[in-house]
Order: sequence, then structure tokens, then C-alpha cells
Amino acid sequence: MSQLFYRKECSSTNDEISQVLLYPYSNFVGLYTFNQTKGKGQYGNRWISQPKQNLAYTIAVKTQDINVSDFLFNYYTATAVRGFLAKLTGKTVKIKWPNDIILANKKVAGILIEKKKNNGENYFIIGAGINILQEKFDEISNAGSIFTQTGKKIDLKNFTENLHEFLFEKFKNLPTEIEIFEDFNLNLFRKDEISVFEIDGTRQNGIIRKADEKGEIWIEFEDGLRSFYHKEIKLLY
Repeated sequence: MSQLFYRKECSSTNDEISQVLLYPYSNFVGLYTFNQTKGKGQYGNRWISQPKQNLAYTIAVKTQDINVSDFLFNYYTATAVRGFLAKLTGKTVKIKWPNDIILANKKVAGILIEKKKNNGENYFIIGAGINILQEKFDEISNAGSIFTQTGKKIDLKNFTENLHEFLFEKFKNLPTEIEIFEDFNLNLFRKDEISVFEIDGTRQNGIIRKADEKGEIWIEFEDGLRSFYHKEIKLLY
């Protein structure tokens, strides 16, 4: 059974989801707000969002119901959110490794997956911050929203309810690991294109060739292929 709870304001939906996981059998429970005050991004970064313009959403899924590796589940979650936004907007939507969502060359969503224990059950806590109506992003030049990239004014509540039901169905019916891996790489941002990367403060050209099953990205440089974990390299776009 899927449940979705709303908060007028909260610090972080990933932190406060535990308040609505009331029973040991709770699963596929979602929590959302349009005013998140202390949003979290990957590796301790903050996710900053204007009130009543964007969505902060978290869904809790029991780990026992996910029969793929953590890395592939991360890939699958990113491809699921990408698929939802592509269907909604009719635009090209890509995944910037490992799990940022790019709409028309601007980042419109970020995903943070954590593992937590609640009421004796182990959960994947899947948080997504999605820019929907925000128009200005100040100094964040690579950020955008559904509105800035498509001109569409989206109803926040309907968007959230539809996203929740979409992900509920996706997480109930996982494809094979091979399908997840192929779908992720098929939609990888700037794959097989010459791009500029920053490594230890130095910029150089390279070509993304693939993301692998261990969560690494493989990039071809003049001296050959090299693999990287997240935060070891930065794609400039």
C-alpha cells in the first residue's frame, strides 16, 4: 500500500520521513513539502530551494524488496525520475552521473538515497529535490526548473501525487540488472561527446564512455580510459 503525507514546512524530508513510518510494515510511504528549510544533497552538500516554487519529496522503500545492488538501485531511481520528467515535458531529459537530472542542459533535480532503520525495518530513504516553478537561480548558472526549460506552469500538488504513484509502481516492479544498467547508460548526459572535466583543479578534455556496475564512470582521455568515483572528477557544462 502506498501513502503520501504533506508538510507545510519541514527541515528535510529525508530526516522527517521517520515520523510517518508508524508501523513495522510501512512501505512505499512518501512525504513532501514545498518549503524545505534544510535540504540535503550528496556528500553533505545542501539543497537550496525557494519556498512554494519547488518540490522536496522522499519515499521510503524496504530494502528487502529491492533485489539489485545499491549502485544499480541508485541508477534505477535516477532513470525512473528521468522517465517521469521526460514523459511530462516531452523534452530531452538526461542523467548527469551519478544521479542529477538534466532537462535541456540545465540541472532540474537531484537525488539523495540513504539507508536507515526504523521500527526494526531497513529502508532505502529516497529523496528528490525537483525545481518546478523557480525562475531565477542567481549564481548557480547550471541550474534550471521545469518552467525555465519548458515554459510550462505545473501544478505542484498534482505533480507530486503523480510522481509518487509513478515511483510506487516502478519500485514494485524492478527490471533486470542488465536492463537497469543499459537504460542508465542510454540516458547518460554527454555520453560519447567531447566534454571538459576538472580533476584536482586541472581542466582537460575527455569523453564519457560508460558508467559501470560498481558506480564508477569511465572517461576516455588522450592517454586512455580511466575510471572515477563520485567527487573525484567534475564535469563542466
